[in-house]
Amino acid sequence: MTGIDHSAAAFAVHIPDVELEAEPLAAEQIVSGDPVVTGKVLWESPDGKQLRGIWQITPGVVTDTEANELFVVVSGRATIEFEGGTVIEVGPGDACVLREGDRTTWTVHETLRKAYHISL
Repeated sequence: MTGIDHSAAAFAVHIPDVELEAEPLAAEQIVSGDPVVTGKVLWESPDGKQLRGIWQITPGVVTDTEANELFVVVSGRATIEFEGGTVIEVGPGDACVLREGDRTTWTVHETLRKAYHISL
């Protein structure tokens, strides 16, 4: 990440090598296991309503309420269960769209790293 000007119009990073920072989960989000979340915002719009970055979670089961998000899985595997019954499996190379307000349960089988764009 050193040497990248994030205010620039364009930049590139090698996703597997991005150093991530701790993003602790709230205790009530953890269903089972001892998952650890890390991430790095690579770009944020001036109004704070658009975020692009890298996010990672180690194995375990967690709940979440989603934002409008498009992500691509770089490594790892997870099952995402949506309140209401939809279940999707994601792994390397998969793109996924989440909708604001979706309530989900993530079962992370292998440490999952994704690149994302979130609209708040």
